[in-house]
Amino acid sequence: MASIRLLPEEVVNRIAAGEVVERPASVVKELVENALDAGARRIAVTLSGGGRDLVLVEDDGCGIPAEELPLAVRRHATSKLADDLLVRITTLGFRGEALPSIGAVARLSITSRPAGAESAFTILVEGERIEGPRPAAGSFGTRVEVRDLFRRTPARLKFLRSERAELQAALETVTRLALARPEIGFTLEAEGRRLLDLAPGTGDRAARERARALAILGRELAGDLVELETEREGIRLRGLLGLPTASRADASAQHLVVNGRPVQDRLLKAALKAAYGDLLPAGRHPVATLFLELPPERVDVNVHPAKAEVRFAEPGTVRGLVIGAVRRCLAEEGRRTAGRIATAAMGAFRKEAASTGRTPVRAPSPGLAEAAAAFQAPFAPLPPAAPPGAASEPEPAAAEAFPLGAARAQLLDSYILAQTRDGLVIVDQHAAHERIVFERLKAGLEAGGVARQVLMMPEVVELGPGEREALLGRTAELVRLGLLVEPFGPGAVLVREVPALLGERPTAELVRALARELAELGSIWTLEAAVGRVAATIACHGSVRAGRRLTLAEMDALLRRMERTPGSGQCNHGRPTWIELKRADIEKLFSRR
Repeated sequence: MASIRLLPEEVVNRIAAGEVVERPASVVKELVENALDAGARRIAVTLSGGGRDLVLVEDDGCGIPAEELPLAVRRHATSKLADDLLVRITTLGFRGEALPSIGAVARLSITSRPAGAESAFTILVEGERIEGPRPAAGSFGTRVEVRDLFRRTPARLKFLRSERAELQAALETVTRLALARPEIGFTLEAEGRRLLDLAPGTGDRAARERARALAILGRELAGDLVELETEREGIRLRGLLGLPTASRADASAQHLVVNGRPVQDRLLKAALKAAYGDLLPAGRHPVATLFLELPPERVDVNVHPAKAEVRFAEPGTVRGLVIGAVRRCLAEEGRRTAGRIATAAMGAFRKEAASTGRTPVRAPSPGLAEAAAAFQAPFAPLPPAAPPGAASEPEPAAAEAFPLGAARAQLLDSYILAQTRDGLVIVDQHAAHERIVFERLKAGLEAGGVARQVLMMPEVVELGPGEREALLGRTAELVRLGLLVEPFGPGAVLVREVPALLGERPTAELVRALARELAELGSIWTLEAAVGRVAATIACHGSVRAGRRLTLAEMDALLRRMERTPGSGQCNHGRPTWIELKRADIEKLFSRR
């Protein structure tokens, strides 16, 4: 090997810049965060060539005094740390790396004019060469211009994606910052087109956050978002949650903000997924905007090069707060479904579109049929047929006052048609009763714990050291969920009992997945989800089937149970259980309005 030598400062700066500036979106993020830390009320971003040719960020913040401009472009120079302990970070930036890193890989110019200054001053940075500061024309605030990104690091330039992809990444970056700070106005232009134009929010904080969320996520979600606000142990959580039936195919509509900082935190995302749990179909993701506020000393933001992740001092408390609050909020909404479902139904009527295919449900494992038997007759036995000429059942007109109305008929032996005071409701009887039975099962599990099955031959599962310790540290919770493990040598555990509901599922696969999850996130979502999936299967095969004829009394009983059951707006597979057509919708179908 060659002799050890010190790298030139220029090379060191380029290496360091690679950790901060990965792509044009990274430049946009760092510059916009600086503008926010400077107290800007309006921020304008302009891009050219997807950010390769030009990134321009202008703000009306406090500005940088002329004498401090040379210091601002030196590495690890910052005005944002009150001390050197890194325990109370209240700003988005704090390392003093962004500007010198950008200058190391591009041509950088900064023009700034603080409030009260007679004129602006500008400074130019290109690698190790610094020119200025010198007087320049400029309004109050700061203008940062970055040209020819990665011109001095061709290898990085070669691995950039297309202009369209880089522009989209930059737009998503600004969007997330804009959603986190709804009181600030944002614009983004590219190639002469304005792609984002958000005025500063007005009204109280909740009104600003809701208006900004709708501007970004789409106005069609206006009726499908529910507000959340709670506080526990000095940690405050608020935000907007999309109804389960308003879910998306990816997680792009999830926005997580910690102390004003947008993050992509694994713990928070796992908690959000666990909170929605069985309310979502497989492969679907909830729409959510969550704002978490806690004392700065209880969260470490210095754990990721791009500051995209954080570490909480009490992760269990945070996770429990998120899961509990989201579940309570969704349970309070009870039977609601997304308004877009009724809109889709209207479109189906107009276009005579084919109905959407149903998600196939696997047959139950051996033994589940017996477990489902107790739920096969959830209603009272059907009454004998009335003799000819007998009076028909009384019209339950008063039931129209209930949210889901009064049952009027059964369609295709599968769907309940109910009349409300202002329209009609169509209910999928199997999907609705499936949710009711599932919630009964879950309540039973929570009340008495999960039944355990003793393995005739205890199974040894080998694990890594960290995974093994994480698993053994949660044995009490695992026992509640039906899993009994104990130490077995330095790199393994012995599994003696498993949840009876899981049937013949491979034990080693479950334990390894659970150990990985505990080591990474500190959660037991894998086991909870596995037990939940089996309970959902029991509920599915123990519910009123499509094709079974019901009396009006049975249909009304099902509607009333739906109104009292959490999450009854969707079945265990995440499909909607009912849709509603208002009188106005029906009149539109017949061109009466």
